[in-house]
Amino acid sequence: MLEKVRSRIEKRKGNPLGIKRNYSVLLPLLYVDKELHILYEVRSMDLNTQPGEISFPGGNVEKKESYKDAAIRETCEELNIEPKNINILGELDYIPSPYNFILHVYCGILEGVKKDEITPNSQEVNHIFSVPLEYFLNNAPKCHYVDLETVIKDDFPYHLIQNGKDYNWRKGKYPVYFYLYNDYVIWGMTARITKNFIDIIKGEKE
Repeated sequence: MLEKVRSRIEKRKGNPLGIKRNYSVLLPLLYVDKELHILYEVRSMDLNTQPGEISFPGGNVEKKESYKDAAIRETCEELNIEPKNINILGELDYIPSPYNFILHVYCGILEGVKKDEITPNSQEVNHIFSVPLEYFLNNAPKCHYVDLETVIKDDFPYHLIQNGKDYNWRKGKYPVYFYLYNDYVIWGMTARITKNFIDIIKGEKE
């Protein structure tokens, strides 16, 4: 039996439990009038998920597709550009979500294309805009916290756990960031990714 156990796990790579989906996004940089900007999308109002919200290009990682390739593919589909226009600079920190998915993040610079020349896929993107990188370096986001608590259904078998209904469930806090730029509100995961990128640039991340 020990040999069977060994054969199953000795070369196995661990995976996060409870994750049902992996998503990958790109934080796109590009030059606007010789100044480095971050490019954002405003999602189409016709989308079922987060219509009208500000996001980075990205989406679901397909079977046998790397996280980086997914970020490139989704960016090409949403911005109507070619893979040759995307130069991946590196990987940022990934976000494990309490909603059973992981968000993988890459940073890349758009080359051979100008912002005014980009015609995004109207089925997914309402419009695009960019923000000077300098703005984020000089303006910290506002931060608010959402409390994460365990919600227990009535049919939960309390009699099987210590202290029953008085069990001390863990609680957590989830940061929600906000950047205000002109008439745009960049918030949620998009703002969290932006902050992570800026922290890395400033050398405030290991």
